[in-house]
Amino acid sequence: MGLGRRRSERQEQFWIAAESIGSGPRHAFYHHLNKVLASVQFDREIEDACEPYYAKKGRRSIPPGVYFRMLFIGYFEGIDSQRGIAWRCEDSRSLGRFLGYGPDESTPDHSSLTVIRQRLPMEVHDLAFQLVLKAVADHGLIKGNLLGVDATDLEANAAMKSIVRRDTGDDWREYVRKLYEEETGISDPDDDELRRFDKQRKNKKVSNEQWVNPNDPDAKIGKMKDGRTHMKYKAEHAVNLETTAIISAEVYHGDQSDFSTI
Repeated sequence: MGLGRRRSERQEQFWIAAESIGSGPRHAFYHHLNKVLASVQFDREIEDACEPYYAKKGRRSIPPGVYFRMLFIGYFEGIDSQRGIAWRCEDSRSLGRFLGYGPDESTPDHSSLTVIRQRLPMEVHDLAFQLVLKAVADHGLIKGNLLGVDATDLEANAAMKSIVRRDTGDDWREYVRKLYEEETGISDPDDDELRRFDKQRKNKKVSNEQWVNPNDPDAKIGKMKDGRTHMKYKAEHAVNLETTAIISAEVYHGDQSDFSTI
């Protein structure tokens, strides 16, 4: 048998018969997950809930069931970006089959996920969670009477350098410039002077009552677990301790204590 050598370039065929394309092996987990979702009529329920948010006519959208399945893939495979989810689905034939796409069809682009996420309200996403929870309960994965509640910080997609005063709308530089002017009488300091002044002054704490990020008003200023101060949220999960099924997942403002949210 002669040695096969990998070609650095390949002449693509103009067309190829669908039956000659290999479908690849089924992913056992996702194959059975589709069966579980079908048992609670997931696609029909979600499509009925989404119908009011789409036009009656026009080009057909990506089915809502496909959108939520891509979110499931992101959760199960630890992918926290829409680009990463879309790439993973396009790269895997077994995941394409889980979504309902054939080997000759492209899976949805990440931009489509963004459009759908912006279109659908939180109530529809909550319905998807409730349908999954119903399937979990139907399969006996909610048992006992003990729940474990765990909270963690989530870094918001908002920068501390973009915060502004709630009362005046001044950004951090303008706020420091006014303090500098009050103390020195100089109204137009350069950036180096402002940096030195800001570094030396005391009481530089910022509070959520006085500051807000206009790009994400719901994010709150707070310390992360590694000690950094950042705009953040707090995620809280309730887990069935016997089966480890997540039965509740809430997101709160980052400045709320565990005692107030539990």
